Amino acid sequence: MSITTEIANPPHLKRVLGRWDLVLLFVVAVFNLNVVPSIAANGGVTIWLWIISILLFFWPQGIAVIELSHRYPGEGGVYLWAKEEFGDFNGFLSGWCYWTNQMLYVPPVMLYFVGVSVYVLGPGHEWLAENKAFALVTSLALLALITALNIAGLGVGKWINNVGAIGTGIAAAVLVGLGIMIWMRFGAHLSAADFRMPADYRSVLNSFGVICFGLVGLELASVMGDEIRDPSRTMPGAVAWGGVISGVLYIATTLTLLVAVGKNDISILQGIVQAVGHMAQRVGVAGITIPFALMLCFAIAGIGSAWTGGAARIPFVAGLDSYMPSWMGKIHPKYATPHAALIVQFVVSAVLVVINFAGGIHVQETFQRLLSLAVVLQLVPFLYMFAALVKFGWMNDASGRYGRGTLFAAGLCGFITTCAGIALVFFPAQQITSVFWYEAWMIGMTVFAIALAAFFFFVYGRRKATNTRVRVGAVL
Repeated sequence: MSITTEIANPPHLKRVLGRWDLVLLFVVAVFNLNVVPSIAANGGVTIWLWIISILLFFWPQGIAVIELSHRYPGEGGVYLWAKEEFGDFNGFLSGWCYWTNQMLYVPPVMLYFVGVSVYVLGPGHEWLAENKAFALVTSLALLALITALNIAGLGVGKWINNVGAIGTGIAAAVLVGLGIMIWMRFGAHLSAADFRMPADYRSVLNSFGVICFGLVGLELASVMGDEIRDPSRTMPGAVAWGGVISGVLYIATTLTLLVAVGKNDISILQGIVQAVGHMAQRVGVAGITIPFALMLCFAIAGIGSAWTGGAARIPFVAGLDSYMPSWMGKIHPKYATPHAALIVQFVVSAVLVVINFAGGIHVQETFQRLLSLAVVLQLVPFLYMFAALVKFGWMNDASGRYGRGTLFAAGLCGFITTCAGIALVFFPAQQITSVFWYEAWMIGMTVFAIALAAFFFFVYGRRKATNTRVRVGAVL
């Protein structure tokens, strides 16, 4: 087969995502209730951090996604954008960090599912959330399920995302509604002092990085650019709606947790159900705790499915580019999905969960360590996205949707805020018991991830060049 035939017949993915599919995808991907308890545990000062992050990170992110998906609408998102603007290696590094972050982030999502699912079993089962055997088996089972459903295709997998988004919306509405009732009847746990920076501010600094991490997700649909129906018309409205809904929900749910429970009593794994159970008992509707926990389980499964399905498109495109093994770029003969990449993600995520539990670390500390490292890797691609906006504004490139001033301002604000988010997450959260091992984990794994990216790029980069010369020679 000649190189011309291969290029003319690349693997094709199905366009199955419409506008409201994308809005729901954005809500379930951006608004992650699992990060709210770990943020709210730092008190009312985090409300100011939410507002700062929405203005200086989330707004620029929306502009970047719309602008870059307009200029480069194909499959690959953050991988494609960085590659086109800053070269092959930077594109690969951006995509690699985005993908490896997913393999680190989905295990904490599974652990959060564990913390919530015990409430579905009824009162007296809360202790199971800290039982390592139960947490391990449940996490791996859910991880396997969402992987299998995403292999079956986005036509199937999107319904998990959609149900998850609806579950997230209902859960947030119940939480906020109960919080308003508690506030009106009994007042709040908050005072003006709670909105000031505490004397021990280090764990609050960590939460700023987690907040930025919580606000990512608008770029996720662009990673699946070849699977969106009429993306040039669909994306802008979906980004706007998804962004507004997610930002409002984050601030409202954080305030509700602080009103209902208070920062000193919030569990980072069970904080949401804990708050609902506490509030429901006070207002005389304690029976809603179990159905609420069940609805939240659907929401968490949707979060895991959205990130699992979206991130798998990165190694798929990298496999097509020959910067990773070529079998990563193959699609399932029946379902037309990147099944090889999905299976690799499952294996690596499962190994990470097992390793952390084998090390004797408690479930909540395991959650926090994986989450903090995921923050670092997740934010690296955003450095490239915002740098691209600065480049467009500086060069007065008028081929996009926005003017020079808007692009430059959004890019500069986003770039500086992203740098701050990455740096501050290296401050340990209050759940960390050993600062030394936390820092060793963060620094060592960050360096390892980047070194592994360089290894794959240069090893398979040379192979790509060799294969291209051989194919061209065959044509000639």
